[in-house]
Amino acid sequence: MPVQERARVTKGSILAGAAAVFEEVGYGSASLSAVAERAGVTKGALYFHFCSKGDLALAVIQAQHALVTEDARRAALSGRDALSIMIMICGSLGRQLVREPVVRAGVRLTLEASAFGQQVTEPYHDWIRTMESLTRQGQAKGEIKELVDAAAFARYLVASFTGVQMLSTILTERADVLERIEDMWSILLPALVPESKRDEFLKLVRASIQDPEPGLNSQP
Repeated sequence: MPVQERARVTKGSILAGAAAVFEEVGYGSASLSAVAERAGVTKGALYFHFCSKGDLALAVIQAQHALVTEDARRAALSGRDALSIMIMICGSLGRQLVREPVVRAGVRLTLEASAFGQQVTEPYHDWIRTMESLTRQGQAKGEIKELVDAAAFARYLVASFTGVQMLSTILTERADVLERIEDMWSILLPALVPESKRDEFLKLVRASIQDPEPGLNSQP
């Protein structure tokens, strides 16, 4: 295996090992020795790629944000209306919280960032900006009610999703997070669309928490 490829594989193994350890015990209780053991690498190999536990934690957060951003990009390219894209993004993130250790670890580390001297706010600002832009797009096309304050709704949606997944983590270790995301949208949709459209969007919500590419065959 070429040196560059071997280094890439090793770095990926370290990130996967770090995600598993950070998710299980949090930043404060994690050790680089435990990460190296979980990743199946030497501490020397770990230090070659990451100078400190803080650097490694930031790398996990960045990897998590990259995964979420890529799914949001794919949703945006689906050709769907703005509200459908917002639903698809939330559904995708919900599935990732269930299936992707890097995403779960990144979310936990974002909340613990002060422990390693960081203020990790950009992922949330990015998410809010995306949702505000989509809300305004939907309003411009008459798909979302004009009376909705786009900026306020974007902040509320992100706060709602964050709260939903945090409470699900506390109460059920995320066993019910997808159902709670469905509940969230069932409460929010009446403020966004006419009653005649509500059931169609709820159908998309249910698809979005199940399928890799939700609702592509049926458009509200």
